[in-house]
Amino acid sequence: MPRCSDFDRAAVTAILARQYQVITRSQVIGCGLSESALVHRLRAGGPWQRLLPGVFLTVSGTPTSDQRDLAALLYAGPGSMLTGTAALRLWGVRAPATSLIDVLVSTSKQRKSAGFVRIQLTTRMPEQMLTTGPRRFAPLPRAVGDTARSLGRLTDVRALVAAVVQQGKCTPAELAAELEQGPVQGSALLRIAIDDVYVGTRSSPEADLNDLLRRTKLPMPEFNPQLYVGEEFIASPDAWWRHAGVAAEVDSHQYHLSPEEHERTLARDARMKAFGINVLHFTPRQIRTQPAQVIAAIRFALAGPVFQPPVPIRTISIAAAPHPDRGSIPPGTK
Repeated sequence: MPRCSDFDRAAVTAILARQYQVITRSQVIGCGLSESALVHRLRAGGPWQRLLPGVFLTVSGTPTSDQRDLAALLYAGPGSMLTGTAALRLWGVRAPATSLIDVLVSTSKQRKSAGFVRIQLTTRMPEQMLTTGPRRFAPLPRAVGDTARSLGRLTDVRALVAAVVQQGKCTPAELAAELEQGPVQGSALLRIAIDDVYVGTRSSPEADLNDLLRRTKLPMPEFNPQLYVGEEFIASPDAWWRHAGVAAEVDSHQYHLSPEEHERTLARDARMKAFGINVLHFTPRQIRTQPAQVIAAIRFALAGPVFQPPVPIRTISIAAAPHPDRGSIPPGTK
């Protein structure tokens, strides 16, 4: 058995440099480090720490997200890839916080969850694999789908789906394809959220307003249409009843954080009011906790005088193409 001084330090250093200071048992043994030397490094108070079975971090302190990601992949083995919230983070998408890292592994391989790694055995490994450095992660529609199926609140699923669509990172058609190809179990909330974006809602509060309106006998609005006078763009209200000239805006600090955005909201209101549009404002909290008052305000506005704008207002709906459940999958969907 080789002595500690006999191992290939250069090879270990090279591995650690490309693996964020994370290394596996087979790698260090392959470089000539003896079992006793490895145990010595992993002793209490020693320079190395065990992150997962057979996976070690060679520096002290709390591992970074990069180190945890790579440790999860090294534990899961070749061909595995990050999915769920870990993959969303690499895509630059916010998601509900979790301490677990989800990893896709083919059912042909024997791997079980351990520590902070949740193994997702699947017969549906993505054909495409994305990489950043040594990390491998799933395509965004798959990551969204896997995340949504692990969530228990419709609000969280809606926020996730609306965010990736509104940011242009993922199309409704891509999410619908993932929904139909993926498992039925755990997909109910994802189906609702995808239906929402096909209607045209762009945020969870807007979807809550849509839910509220569906429970009433009020006419349904168009969500997020584009309003024009001739070729001049006026605004894109959250909800629009064109026959009555009534617009509704859902004001949320989460979606309108900056002073600049607040100024744009005021300017948008002024443009709509200049053309005779009645603009209503509601907060997400009002929609959730004061539904009767919200409905009463909308009903009163819709019952007002016949809408007669000073000049014709042209409405362009930006709701997504027909949902695949109710027609063919839009072009470009794999």
